[in-house]
Amino acid sequence: MRPALPVILALACLALAPGAQAAVTELGADSAPGDVKASCPENCQAIGRVSGYMGRSGKATNPFQVPRAGKIVAFTISLGKPDANQVKFFTDLYGGPPQVRLSVVRRGDKRRTRLHHRLLRQSDLFRVDRYFGSSPTFALDAPVKVSKGNIVALTVPTWAPAFAIDLPKTNWWRSSRTKGQCGDVSQRAAQSRPGAVRVYGCTYFRARLLYTVSYVPDPRPTDGSAR
Repeated sequence: MRPALPVILALACLALAPGAQAAVTELGADSAPGDVKASCPENCQAIGRVSGYMGRSGKATNPFQVPRAGKIVAFTISLGKPDANQVKFFTDLYGGPPQVRLSVVRRGDKRRTRLHHRLLRQSDLFRVDRYFGSSPTFALDAPVKVSKGNIVALTVPTWAPAFAIDLPKTNWWRSSRTKGQCGDVSQRAAQSRPGAVRVYGCTYFRARLLYTVSYVPDPRPTDGSAR
């Protein structure tokens, strides 16, 4: 784990052939906190044992859907600062210290499968309790490949205070929890097996997952070739 802006830029440059140009893009930039703050410690809520992504953040629709093939090189997460009692509560409830990772998923393209999400690949796990009250950026040791239309979800195998509440209804996120059991926030719903499909059966309104994803699109060929 290491804060990573210089590393992000280095990785982005290394990924490109000489003379090619591509900029690091922040997926979910419209989901970045801005005036939105994590709920902890005042009205402390956290996300736990779940994979999820924003379907809409204010005016931004599908902010974590990949616009064209490329690579994920880093991500940033905005963390609240729970007090000692809150940390103990969430650690006991979710069975471990706060950890997060990114998951690349592909959603079904038919009406009956639109909530089916296949896990394609994941980043390493990052433990985040050292960074409470800040917005650390983590560089990935190996860039994660993404294709057009993929969705980059946040997976939390234990818990993380990267969650804002009491927002306008134009903010909603889709989670991997089981339909009909959306109130059971302690269920083990986080995706972890590449290739496996999970139904994202619960949608929550007026809340936001506080992360963004640093993504480098593949350069566009200029010689008429496919790539």
